[in-house]
Amino acid sequence: MNIHKNARLTPIRREEMAISVIDGRLSTAQACEAFGVSAKVVTKWVERFKAEGRAGMMDRSSRPHRLRKPTTQTVVQRIIELRRQRLTGKHIALEVSVSPATVSRVLKRAGLSRLKDLEPKLPERRYQYKAAGDMIHLDIKKFGRFERPGHRVTGDRTGQSNPRSGAKSGYGWEYLHVCVDDASRIAFTDIFPDEKKQSAVAFLKAAVTYYKCLGVTITRVMTDNGSCYKSHDFRDACKLLGIRHIRTKPYTPRTNGKAERFIKTAITEWAYAMVYQTSQQRAEYLPNWTHMYNWHRPHGGIKDKTPISVLKLNEDNLLRFHI
Repeated sequence: MNIHKNARLTPIRREEMAISVIDGRLSTAQACEAFGVSAKVVTKWVERFKAEGRAGMMDRSSRPHRLRKPTTQTVVQRIIELRRQRLTGKHIALEVSVSPATVSRVLKRAGLSRLKDLEPKLPERRYQYKAAGDMIHLDIKKFGRFERPGHRVTGDRTGQSNPRSGAKSGYGWEYLHVCVDDASRIAFTDIFPDEKKQSAVAFLKAAVTYYKCLGVTITRVMTDNGSCYKSHDFRDACKLLGIRHIRTKPYTPRTNGKAERFIKTAITEWAYAMVYQTSQQRAEYLPNWTHMYNWHRPHGGIKDKTPISVLKLNEDNLLRFHI
């Protein structure tokens, strides 16, 4: 029960007031003065306590027990039928001769307020490869460079509208390239000045080398349909490395959901987790955060284990890789 912050009486105080009046210790006038309420309020709680006891001291719903002219079931069904034909609320109200507010209440109860509620929900297709290296997910996230903390930290918007299109007119952009192993969730990250094919190929080669140091051989790579991943250079690099390249269905980022989710985690736990003085400082902290993610952070997708634990490295390997 949510009691108003200016309420004079709580259920316990109502009971105390009612008992005091019933026992004769206070008159109605004295109760009004002692509890700071009107005589009508005192009488209401006294009568309710006599009839219902302590249970009657609780607040009741102000909703009427019955409506004078409730919306008939026939009208409700008609509203739902018209909504499934993608009519707007006001159009439905005009067709059925009811108020838009009535249409809104009916659609809310039926769960059809938004147009997307009319579409059947697609079944969730979850998958996970058994062995590390069977599939890695690649993606790119764009970040703005900066030479001082932004207005969200300092509260000063002076100079915040400078464009980022080039070195002369602004600070420009940098691109976080990420790679996540499907089975173990071990991640590899690096920052490049662009998202062109040369950067994508260089990152792929660096990622393969990193996983190879952990004893993991990459056999498949999944990417979206970005131009750098559709390039002939990236195709040739995959062929040279003996990796099968799989691209997601257009406009379905959830297919590459492990990389998308990793980027979201990186944004909250690395990019915006602390106040960086410059984007260079932010970039310098990235390897430390990635190491923490792989070696020390429990991951819900692998039963709250750390990603590196999935590889089951022996003690010698742990001492060699863990810094």
